[in-house]
Amino acid sequence: MSKRVNVIGVGMVKFAKPGASEDYNVMASKAARAALEDAKVKYDDVEQAFAGYVYGDSTCGQRAIYDVGLTGIPVFNVNNNCSTGSTALMLGRQAIDAGAHCVLVVGFEQMEKGALGSKFTDRVNPLEQHAGVMSRVQGVNQAPFAAQMFGGAGREYRWKYGTKKETFGKVSEKARKHASKNPYALFNEVLSLEEIMASQEVFDPLTRYQCCPPTCGAAAAVLCSDEFAKKNGIAKPVYIAAQAMTTDYASSFGDSMIKMVGYDMAVKCAEKVYEQAGLGPKDVDVVELHDCFTANEVLTYEALGLCKEGEAEKFIWEGQNTYGGKYVTNPSGGLLSKGHPLGATGLAQCTELVWQLRGQADQRQVPDAKVALQHNLGLGGACVITMYRRD
Repeated sequence: MSKRVNVIGVGMVKFAKPGASEDYNVMASKAARAALEDAKVKYDDVEQAFAGYVYGDSTCGQRAIYDVGLTGIPVFNVNNNCSTGSTALMLGRQAIDAGAHCVLVVGFEQMEKGALGSKFTDRVNPLEQHAGVMSRVQGVNQAPFAAQMFGGAGREYRWKYGTKKETFGKVSEKARKHASKNPYALFNEVLSLEEIMASQEVFDPLTRYQCCPPTCGAAAAVLCSDEFAKKNGIAKPVYIAAQAMTTDYASSFGDSMIKMVGYDMAVKCAEKVYEQAGLGPKDVDVVELHDCFTANEVLTYEALGLCKEGEAEKFIWEGQNTYGGKYVTNPSGGLLSKGHPLGATGLAQCTELVWQLRGQADQRQVPDAKVALQHNLGLGGACVITMYRRD
């Protein structure tokens, strides 16, 4: 990155269950206006807009942005599966790096009830190669497709390291505890480990409360150059210290469910970010990572270098992933409890981390947070990792 890119405004709406939300354009425009208000800038100052969503017709981004203003600016629609929000954020950062001074990034999703499914059956499925690995390694059954994939990765991890099933449940217990202090989260009720483990099994080792729900919601961010920040009197804004994206490697399509669901993507992406920033895992204070299933959070601790390979169980039971430990992970409650509206997730993570670095996270505040790390993963595949700092 040749220029420093600042995140001067963030905003989001409370996430909701499918069928209980407002229309996508209403949610998105509310989040966008909240981000603009937070940044204390007018929509007329925005030079470009990036809109991320997965389920929707072409140019939903324009429809959402038009509710904020009609200034004729370029609006780019972005779809990169579950990493859509962070992909849009990355494109917005690149726009600033290329010479723009102020851009708006918004992510939104109006989802349907039930497990995710393909909308097109008359063409090659983009997850065909991933499904091929699963079919070859463990077979296919009637459980939700994504649960079979991430559950299979969790099962492989268990077999490799002798990890207890309850270790995965502990991740969900922590997520619910954190979400109880987040008014924007879909599920605010605290659950005990016993309740989590007793819920219906979806795919071993995952129970119902270890799987993120389909969710509707929106979040947004305003990015700007240093020149724009100074001109508008914005002192010491949160900025993007490093950012990278990786897609699948040849190793993704071998004989490992762990690698198929994005482990190597995350490892390589994290390495790029740490190198860019000149910082390592030990420098990170707070993390928002992609916990679509508890198994993925367990794998991601190791992929990001928060603990060594094979030591996630020890890391979890010692409480190193929560307040009082080495890293507070998913103070928002994560996808498991906050919800996972696909296009909005990356920007909701961004919003939480900006609040944390500003000291505005209320009861969720991580003391003296200065460095934040964001991990957003999409099968198909793409992994986007972003590091934020505040001087």
